[in-house]
Amino acid sequence: MDFLIWLIIILLFIFSFIGLIYPIIPSVVLVWLGVVLYYFFISQAEVSWWSWATLIVLTVVLFLTDYLANLYFVQRSGGSKWGIRAATIGVIIGCFVVPPFGILIVPFILVLLTEIIQRKTITDSFKVALGTLIAFLSGTFAKALFQLVMIVVFIIDVFIIK
Repeated sequence: MDFLIWLIIILLFIFSFIGLIYPIIPSVVLVWLGVVLYYFFISQAEVSWWSWATLIVLTVVLFLTDYLANLYFVQRSGGSKWGIRAATIGVIIGCFVVPPFGILIVPFILVLLTEIIQRKTITDSFKVALGTLIAFLSGTFAKALFQLVMIVVFIIDVFIIK
């Protein structure tokens, strides 16, 4: 039974990274599900308060980092509220259009068109679209690092700290 639970935990951790490319998959939630599965079905004693506290802090920091990175790059490039909305819609649509590249291309094009429609020059619109792309990529990179740290903290707690 433990083997099956471990297999599910490993798959959840792998799918959490796939969720970085397909944002409809809740990445950090899958990491949490893996830890919770271990806690309830393998050993409650091996997941310490230190792991829980670290996972909570890292989850909060992950969400804040993602939000602030997007806000910083979009605002820095002069993006509008409609541009931010277009980027969000583009990410959702992009998951299904030419995966995995659609998640980069579709938001870029939608933001570019949205900013042009708002009477910005093509140069300014391109700058905003590029800023949105950089925001998405930096947020995704940060999320990947935080998820990796969360998984490593869990593994250290389970296998090394007894």
